[in-house]
Amino acid sequence: YPTGTYVRNPIGTRHTPRVGDEGCTIFVKLHQFEKADQQPVNLDTNEAEWLPGLVPGLTVMPLHEYGTESVALVKWAPNTQFQPHTHWGGEEILVLYGCFHDEHGEYPAGSWLRNPDQSQHTPFTREEGALIYVKVGHLASLS
Repeated sequence: YPTGTYVRNPIGTRHTPRVGDEGCTIFVKLHQFEKADQQPVNLDTNEAEWLPGLVPGLTVMPLHEYGTESVALVKWAPNTQFQPHTHWGGEEILVLYGCFHDEHGEYPAGSWLRNPDQSQHTPFTREEGALIYVKVGHLASLS
């Protein structure tokens, strides 16, 4: 798999990751979705389409949806401001590059955030922009 590949293996599938001499970083979430969600995904995000976001400066690449859960990559152009909002069902974010901000803090590349059901924030970027992996709508049953 090239850099930037999104792989989703349903619960019960088996695989053996292999990494070349150059190494890599793999973000793994085991058993973190509905058992009934059996849709495997293997997407090269270098080739997939980016869609306009909800505000100028955002572009979105949907990765997977099931029930109330939605997973996407979101590119934040420099100096982009999003409106205040509530996350019904929670939110998880992994900052892939750049720096993501909200009124609670500053999150550089490698930061992982887990915000509970009904959490609120007003996210933005500064000069460097950001690329984030975001998963929403999956934490309501944990509240």
